[in-house]
Amino acid sequence: MFELGCHVIDAVVSVLGKPVKVTSYSRNSSPVDDGFADNGMAVLEYPKATAVVRSAMLEVEGGARRQFVVCGTKGTFDIRPIEPPKVRVALDVARGELRKGYQDLAMPKAGGRYDGEFADLAKVIRGEKAFAFTPEHDLAVHETVLRASGLPVH
Repeated sequence: MFELGCHVIDAVVSVLGKPVKVTSYSRNSSPVDDGFADNGMAVLEYPKATAVVRSAMLEVEGGARRQFVVCGTKGTFDIRPIEPPKVRVALDVARGELRKGYQDLAMPKAGGRYDGEFADLAKVIRGEKAFAFTPEHDLAVHETVLRASGLPVH
């Protein structure tokens, strides 16, 4: 969870903020008794939402199923896989060019995996913009990752 789930947890905290409660379910599922928590799930609780993050090192082709889904009363937004992203959206009613029901959305072709992040960092370094995330956001993400991993927060 700490290594692989952290990226999804960052996205959840970006969308919903710091959770009011985090429950970690960490297990060793490998036939090798190494004490490594290689199969985890965390439930992040919010006043009006619940997020579930899963991470299993033993999953065959797990990257292809890696996903980020947001469900609400007016629609569902589903990114699966995350890299390269394939997006489906389901709407309760038509909105603009999008029709009611499920449809695939075209994603712009990106350059390298981290090109956007490095271009953004370069703007920060040059003083052209502020960091996109506050220290409070980063602290909330790190605390949530630790809790989701079943680790102490000090």
